[in-house]
Amino acid sequence: MTMASEFLLPDLGEGLTEAAIVAWLVAPGDMIEVDQPVVEVESAKSIVELPSPYAGRVESLHAAQGEVVRTGSALLTVLSEAEIAESGAVLVGYGTAESTKKPRRATGQRFGRAPAEASTRPLVGDASAVHPSAADPPRRSPVVSPLVRKQAREHGIDAAQLAGSGPDSLVLRSDVDRAIAALEDTLAPAVGPDTSASKSTSTSVDDVHIPITGMRKLIGARLSRSRSIIPEATIWLDVDATELFVARDRLRKSTGEKFGITALIARFVVAGLAEYPILNSSIDDTAGEIIQHSSIGLGIAAQTARGLMVPVIHNAGSLTTRGIRDAVEVLVARAGNGDYTREELNGGTFTLNNYGSFGIDGSTPIINYPEVGMLGVGRIIDRPWVVAGELSVRKVVTLSFVFDHRVCDGDVASGFLTFVARCIEEPLTLLGSL
Repeated sequence: MTMASEFLLPDLGEGLTEAAIVAWLVAPGDMIEVDQPVVEVESAKSIVELPSPYAGRVESLHAAQGEVVRTGSALLTVLSEAEIAESGAVLVGYGTAESTKKPRRATGQRFGRAPAEASTRPLVGDASAVHPSAADPPRRSPVVSPLVRKQAREHGIDAAQLAGSGPDSLVLRSDVDRAIAALEDTLAPAVGPDTSASKSTSTSVDDVHIPITGMRKLIGARLSRSRSIIPEATIWLDVDATELFVARDRLRKSTGEKFGITALIARFVVAGLAEYPILNSSIDDTAGEIIQHSSIGLGIAAQTARGLMVPVIHNAGSLTTRGIRDAVEVLVARAGNGDYTREELNGGTFTLNNYGSFGIDGSTPIINYPEVGMLGVGRIIDRPWVVAGELSVRKVVTLSFVFDHRVCDGDVASGFLTFVARCIEEPLTLLGSL
């Protein structure tokens, strides 16, 4: 009796429990080797290629492109050469030699995009797609994912009868969702009006329907989890940053090197975490413990073409001001396309979010779970300010600090925020603690 091997989605670290299929690099029937990349998956952190732990023939793929798979769920099934021979599934004269067919990468399918010809297929969700007429020939669309089949079956729908929007008419979860919605619409008059917000909202044929998939779906899930789990509180403070600009200019003049404002504030944040180390923590909900980290992984929130990402400066507490500046420059330079490695996106313990570049003064940011704090920096603009009893024009910035109330109370959070504020108002203050 043969026993096929299932390749399960491995633990991606950082508390990640799911990932979306970006592209399959192999197809059923392909012969693969151990450590051969077989699939690209996208988590809330990055896109990675996963190598197969098994060699043999790909029997089946268990998830469609764009589908979200949880850790421990089967990705594909592999039959070894010995199992192929035992099963008798070998044509006489062909043996079990490695296939000459190269691993296949789906074209035009990255990030869940359907191929161009998909627009000519029948609309999924209309009556003919859900309930074919007797005159129509029976449709048998490919359905790879057992989750998709199960979801359709639970709603009395044969998934194979749908017009799949995936490659080669492959039926995806989104196809089943639309079919279910269409079925509910046909039943609505019999059960009375639907008063839900989604049905009561006026719609038009000109409305654009944008599926929440890929990185956007994963970011949304991660932020929703943070907001639902963490009892967060936000405090903020207006700070006179005039002397910070003076210090930056003096550094540039004395060293001949460029120093950015974000890099200097990052240096103050690292010093603040050394003063208030409980904020450099995470919470293990299972064990019921606060884990105070010995090393600072300073995350720098970056808006990229793939969405909001948080690359990390590892061991930031051991770096000089120049070292932190160099690390920030490297991360910012690559923010455009967001091609950060998995290592660069893992290991964060605290996040600095400079949203002032968007013209924003303040915010109530969402904590980057499982961290326990985030400092937000607003735009720095000229404002009237009282100095020594006299009104003058100064450069002022609003700092917003959100923290997990399970880890500390307002005294610690306020102490950290005012420490960073003092460093910005009087940069020489930091020298006294170095």
